[in-house]
Amino acid sequence: MFTGIVEEIGTIQNIARGPNSARLHILAAKVLEDVKIGDSIAVNGVCLTVTTFGEGIFTADVMAETLARTNLKELRPGSKVNLERALRLGDRLGGHLVSGHVDGIGTIIGTARHDIATLVTVQAPDEVMKYIIKKGSVAIDGTSLTVVDFDRDKFQVSLIPHTAQVTVLGSKKIGDTVNLEADVLGKYIERLLQAREERPVQNSKISQEFLSAHGFL
Repeated sequence: MFTGIVEEIGTIQNIARGPNSARLHILAAKVLEDVKIGDSIAVNGVCLTVTTFGEGIFTADVMAETLARTNLKELRPGSKVNLERALRLGDRLGGHLVSGHVDGIGTIIGTARHDIATLVTVQAPDEVMKYIIKKGSVAIDGTSLTVVDFDRDKFQVSLIPHTAQVTVLGSKKIGDTVNLEADVLGKYIERLLQAREERPVQNSKISQEFLSAHGFL
């Protein structure tokens, strides 16, 4: 699990591509301070496993499913990426719970200055939009943000100057793609409602008479 609070911006040094996979070589500093083989690091919001590491660099493998469902397939040497180590028990949860499992790819379709902030409009697929609510949370390229407003197929977030500076979102342009992960709480609620529809609750045997007979009333 992650928090959506990006720790640093890394740089893709090299990509070794296979027929249906890729191995990313990523230059970094902070996320390597206590790294071990097998650790999880979110790269643009995608949970990847550290396979090797050295001074100022680590590698992570990306499988076909991940390449197909995220914007990692668009990375090139020199590309900047958001990096965050996995959450440790006891850490402050400054953003929201982020699993690192991307729900869909969005496209930036608008940016506008609003005083010190930058309003960013993202077009998103149905599988993401169904979880979007006003003032709710969403992870964009692994960055925890609050939804300002939304419409049928798009939503808007606001970037404060600090967020724009310390994440890759500050350099995104109209037409750029972003990884999107909806708030996991919405998914659990949806599943519970589905289960209730699939298995209607049986008539309860608890009644006012039952409670009274057993000393509750």
